[in-house]
Amino acid sequence: MYSILLKAKLHSARVTESDQDYEGSLLIDQDLMDAVKLVPYEKILVANVENGNRFETYAIPGPRGSRVIGLNGATVHMGGVGDRLIIFAFCLVPTENAGRHRPLVLVVDENNDPVGGLQDV
Repeated sequence: MYSILLKAKLHSARVTESDQDYEGSLLIDQDLMDAVKLVPYEKILVANVENGNRFETYAIPGPRGSRVIGLNGATVHMGGVGDRLIIFAFCLVPTENAGRHRPLVLVVDENNDPVGGLQDV
């Protein structure tokens, strides 16, 4: 048996751009993706702290060091530039190992720069 557990979380990521004409997804600075081991096209759950909207999409890498967080396609209707997001990814873990699993959590500031290092939840 497997349990679905939190794999990674980017906390307080600010939306920096919005492109309704793009096909879809959430653009995330590749450095931030690497920090929490998100891979391109990985399914993510996104919670908008400002309006309570939650949506699923997939992550696509943005330019390294750009600190970009971009709403694309239909996701532009879930928030706007300046909104704070919590970005979650999940994984399957054998249930007998679930007690030892620890997710990767990175908190960022208003410029999407990491605050401290990876944190425990």
